[in-house]
Formats: sequence, C-alpha cells, structure tokens
Amino acid sequence: MAVFHLSAFADEYSPDLEEQIKGLLENGVHMIEPRNVDGINISDLTSEKAMEVHAKLSAAGITVSALGSPIGKVTLDADFEAHKISLRRTCEIAKILGAQRIRMFSFRLPAGTEDFSVYRDEVMERLGAMIEIAEEYGVLLCHENEKGIYGDTPERCLEIAETFGDRIGIVFDPANYLQVGAVPFPSGFELLQKHITYMHVKDCVANGTVVVPGAGIGCIPETFAVLNRTVPGDMILTVEPHLHVFDGLSALEAGEKTRINNSAFASKEEAFAAAVLGTRMCMPNNAVIL
Repeated sequence: MAVFHLSAFADEYSPDLEEQIKGLLENGVHMIEPRNVDGINISDLTSEKAMEVHAKLSAAGITVSALGSPIGKVTLDADFEAHKISLRRTCEIAKILGAQRIRMFSFRLPAGTEDFSVYRDEVMERLGAMIEIAEEYGVLLCHENEKGIYGDTPERCLEIAETFGDRIGIVFDPANYLQVGAVPFPSGFELLQKHITYMHVKDCVANGTVVVPGAGIGCIPETFAVLNRTVPGDMILTVEPHLHVFDGLSALEAGEKTRINNSAFASKEEAFAAAVLGTRMCMPNNAVIL
C-alpha cells in the first residue's frame, strides 16, 4: 500500500515565502514544490537567497519535494547552450534546498511548425544532454506533461520514459492531459503507470476550466485508488490549485492559457485551501497520508 505525501505549489497561496509557509502549515502540508519565492523564479535564486529559503523552510519543518523549474519550457530554436547553463544553476539550487528532483519539460516547437514527429530526435538528444548534467549533481529530472510541448500526450511521454528509463522521472498531471484532448484515466494512466514518479493534482471539466480535485473529469479518486493498491512505498502528490489567478500565472504558459474561474473563490487563500481539501477528499478511506 502507498504512503502518500502531500506537497503543493505554495506560490498560488502567496508570492511571499513566509506567507507560503503559513498557508502550507494551515492546510496540514509539510512539503513544497517551490516555483516562485518572494517574486523570484526558483531557477533564478542566488546561492545566498537559496540558503535563506532553505533555512526558513527547515525551521518550519517543511521539506522540498522537487523544484518547480521552467527548464525545458522553451522553443527548440532557443539558445540551448544558455539553457544548459540555467539547468546547471537550477541543479546547484536543488542541492542547497535538499531537493532530489527537478520538474522539467520537453520543449515547444519553433513558431509556425506543428509536426512533433519531425523534431523527435532533436528533443531526445536535448533531453539526454540535460539528463547527463543533472546526473553530475545527483538530481533526477522529472518530466511534466505540459500542454504545447513535445511530451504533452501519454504516448509521447511514454516515448520519453522508454528512451531514458530510470534516468528520468515522469510527472502525471491529469488536467494537462485533458486540456490536449487525451484521456488521463484509465488509458493514459495505464500506459504510464510503471513510470510515474509523482503526480500533480489538478482537475478540470470538459471545456478545460480547472476545478477542485474530484469535481472534474480527471478521475482523480480512481487514480488515487489504483496508486494506493499498487505503489509499495512513497508517492508524492503535489497540489496545483489553478483555481484563482495568482502572481506569475501569465508567465507559466505560452499560447492558450489555462481556463480559471476566478469568481469561484473569494481569494487565493480560499482557493488553495479548497484544492488541498479536495485532494484529501479524493483519497481512499484506508490511505496513509503524510
């Protein structure tokens, strides 16, 4: 049986780190996937700032499940050498924060192109180079199925997983699959089940609008039930609310934006609490949740 560990993107509660810590603890969450802290992207922290962040999180008893980095969320015609430098810096930050994983992506197509298959070899070559860098630091890159990148469907995520095996992690995000017309459960989940490293908990309805976990068509309770039966150890679930507009949201996505019903909750704090509670309510009765 699985042991579930709740983490969260606490920048959706507040841009301020101390407020993020407050929001996590108020909602019984003791892990964080930092994405932006004090208005700074996690990959852009100085060493001094990273040490300050680590000290504050440690004092509050909060550990880092992964860095919510933007690595790989660039077009294939971007300067890859510069991107590798950014990855090295992100790996250094991961070591300071005690993170063993870095969330990353598999590149967007150059503007004006639509055929992913043409770029398969280039994507894999770049991912391989990035994995080699991460391995130098003892950090695992974990690929998220963001819409609009090479690995935005279960089938292409499987290509990535099978190409690199346990040298890469796979992040399972049900809402992101739904927003590109894929079926996350059961078909997508069954395709990727043995490769899933951890999960982003985000749900949506048929038109793509994000809703509280369990209120959409992402089959989150069913997914949790299978994970509970089949995972023989730790499984991290990172709550990604996307239920209220928050600082930095517009910078996270290119092209079509995630649909958010900004009138559903009175505040970011209320939306964050609803997402955490919804995640808990999706759990099987016998689940162990830390």
